[in-house]
Amino acid sequence: MAEENIFADRMLSLGLARVSEQAAIAAAKLVGSGDEKAADQAAVDAMRKQLNLLDIQGVVVIGEGERDEAPMLYIGEEVGTGEGPAVDIALDPLEGTTLTAKDMPNALAVIAMGPRGSMLNAPDVYMEKLAIGPGYPEGLVHLDMTPTERILTLARHRGRKPSDIMVCVLERPRHADLVREIRETGARIRLITDGDVAGVIHCAEPEVTGIDMYMGSGGAPEGVLAAAALKCMGGQIQGRLIFRNDEERDRARRHGIEDFDRIYTRDDMVSQHVIFAATGVTDGSILKGARRDGEWLETETILMRSKTGSLRRLLYRQKNQ
Repeated sequence: MAEENIFADRMLSLGLARVSEQAAIAAAKLVGSGDEKAADQAAVDAMRKQLNLLDIQGVVVIGEGERDEAPMLYIGEEVGTGEGPAVDIALDPLEGTTLTAKDMPNALAVIAMGPRGSMLNAPDVYMEKLAIGPGYPEGLVHLDMTPTERILTLARHRGRKPSDIMVCVLERPRHADLVREIRETGARIRLITDGDVAGVIHCAEPEVTGIDMYMGSGGAPEGVLAAAALKCMGGQIQGRLIFRNDEERDRARRHGIEDFDRIYTRDDMVSQHVIFAATGVTDGSILKGARRDGEWLETETILMRSKTGSLRRLLYRQKNQ
């Protein structure tokens, strides 16, 4: 293989951090504005500009949507200078548009990169998700278990009571039965209004976040991004696509998916080593939000490589324009 086509994750990692930083900075200027679309567009524009400075042959496999729905950073868009390694890119320029517009916690700019063909090209449909952090036997909990069985199994493995388990769930009407069953076990719940990539990442650092498990349905593309994060941090995630109609099944077929009942593991969704960067837009459990300090703007970023398991926290300051 030619040297320029090798995925040089170490060399690319700082460039990836710059991409998420600039997206977060652009979105941060609209925190509390009430304008979700403007905040998202600002992040998209900044992320696209930075990606096109990288020496990569990049293809967006997880993006803002199909080409006719997303004029920038759409699925299949080519980014980069066209030189260097061929890579897959999964991104969410602003995970938590509502959180940003309302100045609520845990809005992030998120991006992952891996060798070409390394990430599941997930259709824009719902995915049932289950995630836990590192240090557990593979398959300890499973999507085929009931929520009650998952909680009792995790508690028993840890030698704890169910009431010691904290589960993160996206607050949606569709999760009413799930929330009821979890609480009937005695387990506790942290409901989040948006941002289920951050919700899953919380499981990887339970000693920091207090979250032991993530359950519920959310976007399939966000499931792939979360899998990339857990590939770097450790932890398990399983996902199963949910189809509400034939149009969504047709969409999945266009993405090469034929087995509609398949349960995807972390390594099914992200099959090779990846790099991952996330920058805080608003303050959260994982990262501080972008903040003004006089004439300066400061961001905090986590930058991770699955090959080495390294995690860096980067502070970046630039003149506030």
